Amino acid sequence: MAKHIKSIRGMHDVLPDETHRWQAFEAIIRQLMAAYGYREIRMPLVESTDLFCRSIGEVTDIVEKEMYTFEDRNGDMLTLRPEGTASCVRAGIQHGLLHNQVQRLWYSGPMFRHERPQKGRYRQFHQFGVEAFGIATPDIDAELIIIGARLWKELDLKNIRLELNTLGSSEARARYKQILVEYLRQHYELLDEDSRRRLESNPLRILDSKNPAMQEMLGQAPDLFDHLDEESLAQFDKLRSLLDAVGIDYRINPRLVRGLDYYCKTVFEWVTDELGAQGTICAGGRYDGLVEQLGGKATPAAGFALGMERILALLEAQQEQSSETIDAYMVILGERCELKGLQLAEQMREQLPQLKMICHCGGGSMKSQMKKADKSGAQVALILAEDELNAERFTVKYLRQKKEQVSVSFVEISDFLENLNGSQ
Repeated sequence: MAKHIKSIRGMHDVLPDETHRWQAFEAIIRQLMAAYGYREIRMPLVESTDLFCRSIGEVTDIVEKEMYTFEDRNGDMLTLRPEGTASCVRAGIQHGLLHNQVQRLWYSGPMFRHERPQKGRYRQFHQFGVEAFGIATPDIDAELIIIGARLWKELDLKNIRLELNTLGSSEARARYKQILVEYLRQHYELLDEDSRRRLESNPLRILDSKNPAMQEMLGQAPDLFDHLDEESLAQFDKLRSLLDAVGIDYRINPRLVRGLDYYCKTVFEWVTDELGAQGTICAGGRYDGLVEQLGGKATPAAGFALGMERILALLEAQQEQSSETIDAYMVILGERCELKGLQLAEQMREQLPQLKMICHCGGGSMKSQMKKADKSGAQVALILAEDELNAERFTVKYLRQKKEQVSVSFVEISDFLENLNGSQ
């Protein structure tokens, strides 16, 4: 017997018992984005490798270690997208959506990073992202954070905190980098291998190191806040006042720098302590220079992205998850009943668009069909045999409640199901 093929490590199937949670989450996202006036954009899974090298930064873990990159038949270097912002900016430039325009966009779909798989970190993962272009003022930063807060409320998620920082303008950050590098060189012997590699290329990322041996030294490093330009400080103060006005709590984290090179000014993360090491469930900030960096006209921009698997894991941890409810299972005995059962089922679905009903297929005895009805999770079994067909009535057997079975006419069955346990 041939050996069966399994899914690739770190890339998982979403099985039927799980998909209803994804669907419910996606429905909330769509409704929420429409409420704030954001429109959906869909980008391809494969992009030019150069797009991510220029946007994310060549000296980052994503580009150096994690991208799925390959050469196609034409000799072009292509990459499975590791994140959505660069693709969204590329699409905006290519189709003329950004220059002198305000765009509020969102997207969702799979991303790919060749990481070491662990809970909450996969090689194929699903991301929901929001991007706003053409607004330079901090009110759009506040709106993006407010959308996140609203989403947690819609999902009834608890114990999520907002961490906030500002990286300042590119000029102020460049000056600070020089001061930081000088300090870190004085403590070179304490730096781990990754930090030494980043020292010249991306020293701000060293501040975000989780290496316990470096924490005391990093805690005494020069503070970015002390070297910010006045405009960035004023924007950050305005952002804080806006968040205060709508009652969103936050904690300023001066070590929050984000892992991608394109961020400037506002950066933020929504964090939980209930998912172990993968505690960041949503992150974003401002990236005013990225559009110009990728060949477009200078355009202010801000956005965020969240990992859908992590949100669903947190939902499962905090809430009692139930399986998707099936309203009815039609048990059909005999050839004559098959014809009438199919006809009646379509009439019920026409009258009740939200009805979830399985019609038995494949024949079998009453006993075997009732076992399948019970296993389906349905609330009731609608039994249609010769006696029921002649009387033009269903025998309705309750599968989840201790109630006597009842007889319901073909004419009244839709009304009966509409009132069954809140079925609409």
